[in-house]
Amino acid sequence: MKEIDPKSQAGKKVLQQEVAAASVTGVRRAWNDDSIAKGLNPTKLANILAAANQGDIYDYLTLAEEMEEREPHYGSVLRTRKLAIEGLDRHVEPADDSEIGQTIADDINNLVQAAEFDDLISALVDGLGKGFAASEVMWEGFKPTRYVWRDPRYFRFADDDAYTLRLCNEDGTAGPHLPAYKFVVHQPKLKAGVPIRGGLARMAALSYMCKTYALTDWMAFCEVFGMPIRVGKYGNGASEADKAVLKRAVANIGTDAAAIIPESMQVEFITAANSTGGESLFENLANWLDKQISKAVLGQTMTADDGSSNAQSQVHNEVRIDLLKADAKQMAATINQQLIKPYIDFNYGVQEVYPRFVLYVPEAEDIAGLVDGLAKLIPLGLKVPQNFVRDKLGIPDPQDDEELLVAASPQGMGATQFNQAAPPSAQTALSKALNNEQDRLHDIDDDDDLDGFINVTEQSIKALVSQLQAATSFDEMLSMLNDAELNSSDITDALALSGIKAFADGVK
Repeated sequence: MKEIDPKSQAGKKVLQQEVAAASVTGVRRAWNDDSIAKGLNPTKLANILAAANQGDIYDYLTLAEEMEEREPHYGSVLRTRKLAIEGLDRHVEPADDSEIGQTIADDINNLVQAAEFDDLISALVDGLGKGFAASEVMWEGFKPTRYVWRDPRYFRFADDDAYTLRLCNEDGTAGPHLPAYKFVVHQPKLKAGVPIRGGLARMAALSYMCKTYALTDWMAFCEVFGMPIRVGKYGNGASEADKAVLKRAVANIGTDAAAIIPESMQVEFITAANSTGGESLFENLANWLDKQISKAVLGQTMTADDGSSNAQSQVHNEVRIDLLKADAKQMAATINQQLIKPYIDFNYGVQEVYPRFVLYVPEAEDIAGLVDGLAKLIPLGLKVPQNFVRDKLGIPDPQDDEELLVAASPQGMGATQFNQAAPPSAQTALSKALNNEQDRLHDIDDDDDLDGFINVTEQSIKALVSQLQAATSFDEMLSMLNDAELNSSDITDALALSGIKAFADGVK
């Protein structure tokens, strides 16, 4: 692009004026009725692609435009890929944690979240089919206010550089350089090589032409399918006039179901018995060609053409996610380099590090697997931040005045509910808790602080556990603890608390 000084009067004027505006006549016509797809055949298609390889891209771009309009399947899958990019969430990552870094990031976030920014994304995704796309940026001062899609036929590549885009002259030749900061030009890197050979339209062009032939023959077949073959017979002495009369009669029978012929002539109707299966031949061919187009555009056929199970489509959908990630990364790189960096330079000066605009592609999460894994790993000591789990599950942080969901408490349950809820039974949990307390006492050295520990005998514990196992409710266990023949309120309280803790921790 031709560099300009945006701070100068001439630079400001260039930024604010339309450079590639459409006109009534000339190469940048507002209304264009050129057609290349009409009468497309192998020779014509080969010539169009060969010309594009040499830099004459007008006919190829016209064909690419018509393919989207004429072929429903190609237009549909290409639109699917385009809309997948347009529907992504936009994020801005600050360059650093400084105050100016955050200020610039907030400004850029306002820029990319504006409704006008949708026009820029919509214009640039057009490059997927054609190999490149250009959007003219309309500035007010040093802020972009509009993004205008420009017909790719308004441009062509330089004669000495297959990567540099230029405006067309009135005669269609390569014109001047594009003014810097006036255009955002996106060249999707779908394959290595020059941009014009990387568009999806080029890959799908052959299938499009073959499907056009298949549909034409299919319609002709449908017109006569099921109709018997009409054969007229005339004698050896029939004149040319007689033959003409018979030919008209055979034709009229097919359209009017009525005809007259001399008595000496005959018309026979022969059923086309050998045409069985012909009705599915063209359909199968058209479907096969659709699958080739789906592979070219979406990278798979499972979700676009085949009636598949959910599990199958999820596997194949991963391929589409890979394509989407690549498309989003390339699109963001184009916008960062050609729009956001100049905007920051104009308004904040040149920065050492710039914020990064990102099109966020969400990952498919196996929620059930995540929850199951956490349920198994957290009891083993894995420390997991709540924010991580909330983000994965899409659960927002609770507000102070919100009512929260909590686990059911064993207090207040009936005997039956309590016994069913305890995992395992509360009696077994209590028994293990009491044994754990005894084991801890045995492990304590004489010099250790015994504050908070109660010395009990193994015999007294076994006696108490034996009584508690007969309990049918939590209240009944507490009553047994209070009536226990240990003559110690301390041990009663300690055992009750240990039981509650064991139940809450799910001791097994």
